[in-house]
Amino acid sequence: MLQYVIWEVNPEIFHIGSFSVRWYGLLFALGFLIGMQVMSHVFKKENKPLADTDSLLIYMVVSTILGARIGHFLFYEPEVLLHHPLTVITPPFAGLASHGALVGILLGLWLYSRRKESRLTNQTFLWVTDRIAIVVALAGACIRFGNLMNSEIVGRPTNVPWAFVFMNNNEYAKIPRHPAQLYESLSCLVLFFGLLWFWNRYKERTPRGSMLGIFLICIFGLRFFYEYLKENQVPFEDSLPLNVGQILSIPAVLLGIYFLVRSYRLPVPVSTPEEPKTVQS
Repeated sequence: MLQYVIWEVNPEIFHIGSFSVRWYGLLFALGFLIGMQVMSHVFKKENKPLADTDSLLIYMVVSTILGARIGHFLFYEPEVLLHHPLTVITPPFAGLASHGALVGILLGLWLYSRRKESRLTNQTFLWVTDRIAIVVALAGACIRFGNLMNSEIVGRPTNVPWAFVFMNNNEYAKIPRHPAQLYESLSCLVLFFGLLWFWNRYKERTPRGSMLGIFLICIFGLRFFYEYLKENQVPFEDSLPLNVGQILSIPAVLLGIYFLVRSYRLPVPVSTPEEPKTVQS
């Protein structure tokens, strides 16, 4: 039986002068880089132009960061967004909201699917969002593990034997707490492998919108319940029956149910023989 985990990890890997490399930034970047390797594999298997993954990466990075930053200030610090809007794009980039990232990603992928190159190769909005759901789950696992390395977004006090004592967190008392970041990270990792298996089984025959629906239901459904194990992020949440994360997760789950139900009412995509395309590297 564990006797609690004393968590005193330095969030900084190393620094040279004023420049530092932190675990959170490294894990955030790895989520994108490994995710794009997975997408390259998907593109090859489904005979899509491999060169398009470069454009897809740009759309994903920009839409994720902007959406997450704007979402953080809009949901948690609206007065900063109102009076100092440039804070969104100026360092330090502290504060990222997953619900804002979701909106940003969906908008970014809609724009990506509207490109001439995407339309010519049948990279529709639902085709690309289904497959991006796989890598976003992986990125979510990396990001939440980064939160653990930062000793942030800590859980509520508990006496479970696997509780963590966050020694580097000065916001809350240094007592045993739920490692909520680890719960979410592991959940995202399980979902990543589940979605990858689902795609590997059906590939181009995957019902359009099904993986997006599964992703939204699982990620934000679990997020709703994990919030009961976490400390509120901002003081005004203490007076609410549900905190901001829970309130925003409800429409995300409902949207997931819509996409999942809709996907099985649409005709199943049928692959047709075609001339092999030249795969560009």
